[in-house]
Order: sequence, then C-alpha cells, then structure tokens
Amino acid sequence: MSQSRASDAVQKLGIRHPIIQGPFGGGFSTERLTAAVSNLGGLGSYGAYHLPPDEIGRVAGQIRALTDKPFALNLWVSDHDAGGEALSPEDFERIYRIFEPYYRELGVEKPRPPERLHHRFEEQVEAILEARPPVFSFVFGVPPAPVLAECRRRGILTAGAATTLAEAEALDAAGVNLIVATGFEAGGHRPSFLARAEDSLMGTLALTPLVADRVKAPVIAAGGIADGRGIRAVLTLGAQAAQLGTAFLACEESGTTDAHRELLFSDRARDTTLTRAFTGRLARGMRNRWTEEMKSRLDEVAPFPIQSWFLSKLKPAAVKAGRTDLVSLWAGQAAPILRHRTVPALMESLVQALAPRG
Repeated sequence: MSQSRASDAVQKLGIRHPIIQGPFGGGFSTERLTAAVSNLGGLGSYGAYHLPPDEIGRVAGQIRALTDKPFALNLWVSDHDAGGEALSPEDFERIYRIFEPYYRELGVEKPRPPERLHHRFEEQVEAILEARPPVFSFVFGVPPAPVLAECRRRGILTAGAATTLAEAEALDAAGVNLIVATGFEAGGHRPSFLARAEDSLMGTLALTPLVADRVKAPVIAAGGIADGRGIRAVLTLGAQAAQLGTAFLACEESGTTDAHRELLFSDRARDTTLTRAFTGRLARGMRNRWTEEMKSRLDEVAPFPIQSWFLSKLKPAAVKAGRTDLVSLWAGQAAPILRHRTVPALMESLVQALAPRG
C-alpha cells in the first residue's frame, strides 16, 4: 500500500505525519515528550496505567498547557492477572524470600505488605472520559461496550493494540477507531489478551498486512520501527501510520534514566530478550543480571502486578546507585539503529525520510 493511504489515519487523528509515539507507563512518559511529538505533527502519547484516577485529569491538563494539537492517553484494560488481585500474608513472605537477597544487597528494608496493588481500570477510564483526550489508546484487551460508546459520544477516538489477527478482529468488531498491530520486535510489554503472550509472537512484517487486509479500521504498525525506512516499509504493507516506542524513549524528553538512555545507544542494545521477570507479564528489554538470574526461577515469578510491586520497591535504590543490572531496560530489537537523542532531531529525520522522492 502506498504512502497516500496513510492519509485516512492521519486525517482521522488530525495530525500532519503518520508518526505515533508509543505510550510508556511507569513514569517513562512525560508531558514534555507527549507535547513535543504532537507539536511537530505526530501523535504524542502518555502511558497513564500507573496513575491514580485523580492524577489523570491533571496530566491531561499539563499536556494541553504545552500543546493545542491532538494527543493520546493510554491505559491497560486488564489491570491484573490471575492470582494478582490480592496478596495473602503467606504469599507475601514466600515471594519476599526471592527478592530478599537483592533488597539486602542494596540496603533496602523489607517493605510492608501493600494495602493496594494496582489502580482499577474501571476507575481510571472514568477519569479518561472526564479528561476527554483527543485519543484514548489501550492495550491488554477491549474496553466494555459502554465505555467505547461513551468515547464516541464525547468525540474521543479509540485505538487498541493487537498482537494477533484474532485480537485485531475482536477490536474491529467492537468498533474501535484504529488498531495498533504490534509485532514481537517491540520493546516493553507484549499486550496480548486472547492467548498467552508466548503463543502470540508474530513479527510486524507478517502481522501488518494480515490485519490490514481483514479489518475495517485503519491500522497502525508497531514493533521494530525506529527510522524512516521502517515507516515506509509498514506503509507499503498496508499500515496507515507507524508507532515508534524505543526511538522516542531514547530521547531526552522521555522519563527514562540517563543510564538507560546511554545503554540504548550502546552495544548492549543488540541483545534483548522477552521475559516475565520484571512485572509478571511478558516484556522485551536488554538482558542484564536480573533477567539471567531469574531464568532458572521463572516458575516462581509472581503474577502481575505483584511481581512488579516487589521490584518497584527495589528500583529507587538501584537507580540511585546506578545499578542497571537490577532494573528493567526496555528496548526493542531495532534499538541498535537509534541515532537521535531529542524529539526535534528524530522527527526531522523521520519526516525527511517520508518526503516524496523526485
């Protein structure tokens, strides 16, 4: 499919270029990053799944203070896995024993059992509806029909992530406005929801045309796209826009650490792996001590978000000490081709690569 077909998604979103910034949860998104992408003609996105509902409106307001262009807020429809809704005292002690040596190594005290493990999607989505972002994007499922209906009533476009054709068809049947076909090359979490993530590993080049040929909604391709060549390729395959994650995560406007950012531009970025060791859900990042030492204990990994909660208590001390061996280092497989460290430089490169060739 030619680049001209990209106009459907671009016009629907109200943006100038078929470039979407992937949303990052866990504090990696920033209002500055989101607004910078939107101001330069792409669609900036903010991952809000880690935010309490009363913070979502504040974030939307801060983004609006920085841009008058369209942007997206993103949530996780499935906010916990089986066994991840509550933590008994016995399970707390059992899981803590796995983490205890690392807590001691970094001088982190044993945490008190959590009063609350996660924010409920049902409460967060009410805040999204109240904030009325131009675009509500989501992963790990399909929102209930009343939510999608209310988005339509309020003029909020919806964009859902699919890792398989079956998931794309489910999103399309629900009336989602745009479908993000995300290949396993992508960094961060695999947002599968109809089958195990390990059984839903399709590459972007296979998934994109498969989905584009079988759904009514415009398709956004994601996974392994980090420069203009990647965007042009997926537009040819039937996508109408491309979503880039790692390339924007590497920019100084993102909320990642300097240490993580530097590793994205190093040879370490050549070696990524899919693992459940960080959050309990399958995700792609650079190999480090944590991924390797947890390989033999994957059957002990707690369900999401319990695994994530225990590791979150370790992260501040690890970051303060510059210990990249014990924190997640999200990165897609295309990270070794990253070249740009700011949003303006990256966007200029992408737009130039998409310009018509005489």
